[in-house]
Amino acid sequence: MTEESSEVRASGGRLGVLQGTALYVGAVLGTGVIALPALAAEAAGPASLLAWLALVLLSAPLAGAFAALGARHPDAGGVSTYARIAFGERAAVVVGWCFFFAIPPGATAAALFFGDYGSAALNGGAAHSAGAAVVLMVAVVAANTVGLRLTGRLQLVLAALLAVLLLCSVLLSLPDVRWENLQPFAPHGWAAVGSAATLLVWSFAGWEAITHLAGEFRHPSRDLPRAAAAAVLIVGLLYLSVAFAVVTVLGAGAARSDAPLGDLMARGLGGPAQTLAALAALLLTFGVVNTYLASAANLGAALARDGALPAALSRGGAAGEVPRRSLAVVATLALLLLGVVLGVGIGPKPLVLMTTGMFVTVYAVGVAAALRLLPRRSAGWWSALVSLVAVLALALMTGPYLLWPAVVAVAALGYRRLAGRDRRMAPGRGTPPLGRRVTGEHAPEIDREPV
Repeated sequence: MTEESSEVRASGGRLGVLQGTALYVGAVLGTGVIALPALAAEAAGPASLLAWLALVLLSAPLAGAFAALGARHPDAGGVSTYARIAFGERAAVVVGWCFFFAIPPGATAAALFFGDYGSAALNGGAAHSAGAAVVLMVAVVAANTVGLRLTGRLQLVLAALLAVLLLCSVLLSLPDVRWENLQPFAPHGWAAVGSAATLLVWSFAGWEAITHLAGEFRHPSRDLPRAAAAAVLIVGLLYLSVAFAVVTVLGAGAARSDAPLGDLMARGLGGPAQTLAALAALLLTFGVVNTYLASAANLGAALARDGALPAALSRGGAAGEVPRRSLAVVATLALLLLGVVLGVGIGPKPLVLMTTGMFVTVYAVGVAAALRLLPRRSAGWWSALVSLVAVLALALMTGPYLLWPAVVAVAALGYRRLAGRDRRMAPGRGTPPLGRRVTGEHAPEIDREPV
């Protein structure tokens, strides 16, 4: 038997480079593109283009490191599995909690992004925007409660439609490019580029997501890195072209725009552009928030199953079931956050930065694990080293918003400690405390079980 056929049999997957690239693009190309060009321009002016470029350049080694991990350790647990193998159960629990509690602020921010587009289409004000965000959130929660899911194929179709829409928007707006809009280039100083970069991490989150599907590739060691490289190129070109068009076409108005993609499309299409942009934002945002809540509900049930969250949340976590208790926790937190943000009127920016703090923490743990698990001085190892330096720099720029993942990490470890103590004290319980290795014939596969 040849080495290639042996690899096919070992992986048992069906995904190739094209499908993998599509999945990568679908995971990374999300709601950030409909709002973050304006937020970044507000933070740094035209110099925000440097922040976009920096994140594109960071994506290459980051995607490479996670692709190398996925190829070498194909496991559905993804970053949690890598954290467990490299650093033990505590790190895996922290990563799981960071993913779980990143969803409420992330979903809330995405709903607010759609609210701005819905309001722009109706020529409404803050009340219309708030109403659209609330309706979207309630609709997505209801859809998840009854078990409605958008198929992976439909999600990829939506991502492809978004890519086409972005390209058309950029091309149609090119006649309105004004180079004088690049001056002054850094009106808020060069340090503002770092502030813009922390906002834009939202747009580039997702390079770790494909690791959960590494085992589904026919040739993981070959196809996963190729798919990652192709996706970095596609996503990078799309983001840079949209950001360039927003800054050079809208000028100073980009920083004041609640619906920059709609304003950009209006330059080329005229009247119906805002309605078309709102429809695109609705389809994209509903799909993304639906995926956020569904994934978080399943993750919460899995964490509860493994003792990292209260056991009551594990109900409905089996294949084909709906984990409604876990969903209720995520939905309640998201709706509470939405109510607070709308009541105070602070907008989505703090929520984006809270989510950024969580993702930066997860990425730091993930690439640190890669440095321990990948062969030293291999291409993946070097990618992880470069990524770790860049992620730590992003962490410094995130500043006070790292308090959120810090609180979550302390809570995760505290709960783990209490759960382990309760398990030790419970009479007749044969399951060992979390993180304690059991030897013997019936020892559990702790290092292989995803959080």
